[in-house]
Amino acid sequence: MVPLLYGPSVESEDGLAILQSYWDQMQDQVTSLQSALGGLNHIYHESLTLGGDEGLKQLEVRDQRSHGFVATKCGDGAMLQATESAELLAESLDLQRCLMMPLASEKVALQLQQWFTSSNRERYEHISRQIDETLRPSQVGLLLMSERHQVQFPEDIEVFYIAPPALDEFRRWLQNWIAEQQSAAIHTDDSDLETEDSGSQETQESSS
Repeated sequence: MVPLLYGPSVESEDGLAILQSYWDQMQDQVTSLQSALGGLNHIYHESLTLGGDEGLKQLEVRDQRSHGFVATKCGDGAMLQATESAELLAESLDLQRCLMMPLASEKVALQLQQWFTSSNRERYEHISRQIDETLRPSQVGLLLMSERHQVQFPEDIEVFYIAPPALDEFRRWLQNWIAEQQSAAIHTDDSDLETEDSGSQETQESSS
C-alpha cells in the first residue's frame, strides 16, 4: 500500500524537493519489499478504469510521476489492473465538485453530502472487490491510493504500508503551507476592512 501524495499547484522549491524525496524513498522501499516477498504480480492505481497498456495510457495522462514508476514495474513483469468503476468514479468526482460550490440550502447540502458518502462507499467497495478477485493466493500486489482512502482489504490479505521518512516531512510542509495561506487571507481581509472603514469615515466627514 503506497500513499499517493498530491501537493498544491504552487512553485515551491521546498515542497517539490520534499515530494521528490518521498518518491525516491518510496520506490526504494517498494523495491526492497518486493525482493523480500519474491516479486510483484499486480498493480492497482486509483482513478484507473482500465488495465494493461490502455491503463498505462490512461495513467500517463493523469499522473506522469506515477506513470514512470508503474511502467517500470510493468516492464519487469507486473500486470496493471483496472481498479475503479468508471461510473462510480465519475459520480464521486461530480458530487465532490458540487460540494465545493457555495450552497444556499442547508437541506440540499446535507443531501449532497449523504449522496457523496454513499457513492464513495460504493467506489471503495468496488476497488476492494477488484483486488480480491484478481490477486490470487501467494501473489503480491501494489496499491497506490490517496491517504484518506476507505478501502477495506479482504481478511486473507496481509497489508504492508509504505511510509518513508519524507512522508511525515511532506505532511508538515503541507500543513505549514496551508497555515501560511490562511494567515495571508486573514491579513488581506483585515486590510480590506480597514480600507473600507477609512473610506466610510472620510465620506462622513466630507458630508458633515
